Amino acid sequence: MNEAAGAVTFTWLGMVLAISFLEAPLKFRAPGVTIQVGLGIGRLVFRALNRVECVLAAALLALVAFGDAPARVIAWTAAATVPLVVQLAVVRPRLNRRSDRVLAGEDLPRSRGHLVYIAFEIAKVLALVGLGVTLLAR
Repeated sequence: MNEAAGAVTFTWLGMVLAISFLEAPLKFRAPGVTIQVGLGIGRLVFRALNRVECVLAAALLALVAFGDAPARVIAWTAAATVPLVVQLAVVRPRLNRRSDRVLAGEDLPRSRGHLVYIAFEIAKVLALVGLGVTLLAR
């Protein structure tokens, strides 16, 4: 269980770091990328990322559930999975409604919704690091 769970954990971690903390902010710095184009690209990329995250989270939960995991591994797994669930169930729908309005041409003030999403990304990254380190130490 440790090797497979570690592989899933670090794959998930790498994807979140690469997309959320590298690709997402950089795309808006590219020449000619408007807010509308950036939002359109971001929606596609994050939809794909979130789908892969769901698969990885499900695999991790299965490995932990059927792998005789100690309590600390279960706790770290929950700590990584809960932010994803909140992002998908609460934060992303609000961001999508707002981006729909921007894409339709409305001029809206900056949103704090992205800061909430980023806070959950940070929590998820910290939990995945904690889980990965715990798995490596076993």
